Amino acid sequence: MTMSPQSVSGGILCGCVFRAAIWGAVWAALSCLDPAPGVAHEQWKAGVARVKITPDPGLWMAGYAFRDRPAEGTLQDLWAKALVLEDASGRRAIMLSADFLGFTRALADYVSGEIQRRWNVPRARVMLGCTHTHCGPVIEGALYDIYPFDEDQKQKIADYTRQLEGKLVEVVAIAMERLEPVELWAGEGMADFAVNRRNNREADVPKLREEGKPLAGPSDFRVPVLASRRADGSLQAMVFQYACHNTVLGIFQWHGDYAGCAQAELEAMYPGATAIFCIGCGADQNALPRREVELAEKYGRQLAQAVASVIAGKMRPIGPRLAASYELIRLDYEVADRSFLEQASIQANYVGRWAKRLLAVLDRGETFPDWYPYPVQVWLLGDEQWWVALGGEVVVDFARRLAELYGPSTWVTGYANDVMAYIPSHRVWAEGGYESGAFPVYGLPAKLWCEDIEERILKAVARGMEVCRSAQSR
Repeated sequence: MTMSPQSVSGGILCGCVFRAAIWGAVWAALSCLDPAPGVAHEQWKAGVARVKITPDPGLWMAGYAFRDRPAEGTLQDLWAKALVLEDASGRRAIMLSADFLGFTRALADYVSGEIQRRWNVPRARVMLGCTHTHCGPVIEGALYDIYPFDEDQKQKIADYTRQLEGKLVEVVAIAMERLEPVELWAGEGMADFAVNRRNNREADVPKLREEGKPLAGPSDFRVPVLASRRADGSLQAMVFQYACHNTVLGIFQWHGDYAGCAQAELEAMYPGATAIFCIGCGADQNALPRREVELAEKYGRQLAQAVASVIAGKMRPIGPRLAASYELIRLDYEVADRSFLEQASIQANYVGRWAKRLLAVLDRGETFPDWYPYPVQVWLLGDEQWWVALGGEVVVDFARRLAELYGPSTWVTGYANDVMAYIPSHRVWAEGGYESGAFPVYGLPAKLWCEDIEERILKAVARGMEVCRSAQSR
């Protein structure tokens, strides 16, 4: 018996998606490019909404293996936020982001499926992001090997996930009801608190900064900003991102971390506007120094000021045209064999729990898949604004490489649509280390991604851009 990739990592891949992904089947969904029925207009419409998703105390928190007990309270509420766009031909697209570690395949399938069923918005035009706060909840089917929680806690997580499913669809419904004429604008700012954690010792960073010495390793300090303005000129919403792990805090209270602080700061600066953060390619980046609430607030203010500078400056207008592509590509990996798992099972930590679970699978006579269906999404807003969304914990090299290929205004959202593992560039793959996969964290039965992982992803992005360009030329 062969298990699907997600059945190995917690039962989070439905059969229909698995079949569609075989041999890198393209979900570019050209049907999504056809105008929706109704009277065309000559400008964008947009609707925005937010819904509180803060769990009650007592639910386990996601993000750090050191956590040994559930959350004890709330220091800052958690939110799900949605921006619905409608172009001049009536095509709608949805950007949804939430204060948690990331969408599982099952949660993404449910939400995108409900959106298509209720509003006929196809998968290519639904972008599901996250803030990747490490002070958010564990959700069903994710990170079960990391924490030593019991069946009672798993039931609490399942119950919360059902509530979360409803709230994620609810926030889209509210945003749909609030559609109004807007203008869209794009721009990029800068914030420099991200540090490449693979190339800098955390303890050394404060001194290096104090002495004005350069930090090692690549980073991406750009702050992409999408702003929507109402007919009266007031700011309706701003979507922004940054390529840095949202890991300043390691507390036992719910909190949005620096991203939550930045959103709150912006909403105070612009009353009546909604700020939506989605994390960029920050898998190998940390905000340093860290571990203090005051630092999360400091970085949040710095990021908010970067966004505000963009909004106050000269932004690029985006014409009311939208095209989208979505593809599941095949990413092969080296399977974790029995001898490897037996050696790993000796460890008295999450790696040991992961190995023991997978050994039990083998003992039942089942086998593991040797690949994963990986999501690559591309949007083209107007004639020139590219917005790429990549699944998994994506390292910064992808954002830098795509900027080199397609221009510095190319935006790349990481942790989008499905967070299944770390996604290394070829450089990080060759160097090895935690960010080259971290498979025991997410549960995949893997030892190593295929060597051409970066090439496969970049080729899929290029294909998506071709689909979008073709649609825009019609």
